[in-house]
Amino acid sequence: MGIARSDDTWITTLALAAAAGDHIALTTFIRATQRDVYHFLTYLCAGDAGENLTQETYLQALRALPDFAGRSSARTWLLSIARRVAADQIRRASARPLASAVADGDTAAAAASVPPRSGREEGALLRELVTGLEADRRDAFVLTQVLGLDYASAAEVCDCPVGAIRSRVARAREDLVRAMNNLGWSGRSTTGP
Repeated sequence: MGIARSDDTWITTLALAAAAGDHIALTTFIRATQRDVYHFLTYLCAGDAGENLTQETYLQALRALPDFAGRSSARTWLLSIARRVAADQIRRASARPLASAVADGDTAAAAASVPPRSGREEGALLRELVTGLEADRRDAFVLTQVLGLDYASAAEVCDCPVGAIRSRVARAREDLVRAMNNLGWSGRSTTGP
């Protein structure tokens, strides 16, 4: 089960102050949330689009900030925007052919074909496996197990019931355990990459 982030109240206060025109609060808000937004986006979108998508998320958030009323935590609000930015990117990418696609189209399987040699390579492979999860499961898993959002906040970001988040996280864990066991990683934990 996810635990509520202790800094959510502070971050929401910063967002409300930024919405009222406080430039220092805006700068602090961006610095306080940038890491989570970047990590979330790098898990949602394959490749190195994380920095550009993070910038796009903040551009959209800045336009929407005057309307932010604090009905949810600012982190939840911001990650909802990031999720929409990622979905738009995925739609754009799927509309055009990839120049250097893997022959069978399965990058996770291609990455998994070479056994990892170090903790760093193992971590990269696990990230690739998480990226290869079905989109709803990946979103729920990353929000709760990587970013540490509680299930209610993750449900808000994903615009679904809390029970759906619980189910998606459980299924994502099962998928990851199965994929890791297929790679000979039996006994590995899937509580976070």
